[in-house]
Amino acid sequence: MSRIRVLLADDNIQVLEYVRDFLSGNHCEVVGAVTDGQAAVDAVAQLLPDVVVLDLSMPVLNGIEAAKRMIEARPSTKVVFLTVEKDRDTCHAALEVGARGYVLKPRLATDLVPAITLANDGGRFVSPGCE
Repeated sequence: MSRIRVLLADDNIQVLEYVRDFLSGNHCEVVGAVTDGQAAVDAVAQLLPDVVVLDLSMPVLNGIEAAKRMIEARPSTKVVFLTVEKDRDTCHAALEVGARGYVLKPRLATDLVPAITLANDGGRFVSPGCE
C-alpha cells in the first residue's frame, strides 16, 4: 500500500508535532508542516501533497480562505480540516469551499486517518457532532 503524502498546517507547534508522529505510523508520509494559511497555500504548490490537514484558525489566511485558494490553484488537492470548532455553519462553510473532511481535534485518534484515506480516495468524512 502506498503512503499518502500529507501536508500539515496548524499554528500550534505541539499539535503539528503530535499529528506528524501520529500519521507517520499510519500509512502517511508527512511531506511538510507549516504554521499559517499562506504558507500552506505556498507549500501545496511546491510539495504537491495528496492531502492537506488544515486548521481553521491560523494567522495570515484562515483555513477556509487557504483551502479555497489551494483547491482553486490545484483542484486535485484534498483538504481535511482538523479543528476544535464544532459549529454546524463553520463545518458547512468548510465543506462548501471543497474540503473533503472535517475532523474534531478531540476525535483525532479515531477519525483523522479514516478522513485522510477517504479524502484521498475521493470520499468525504465528517466527525460525528458536526453534521
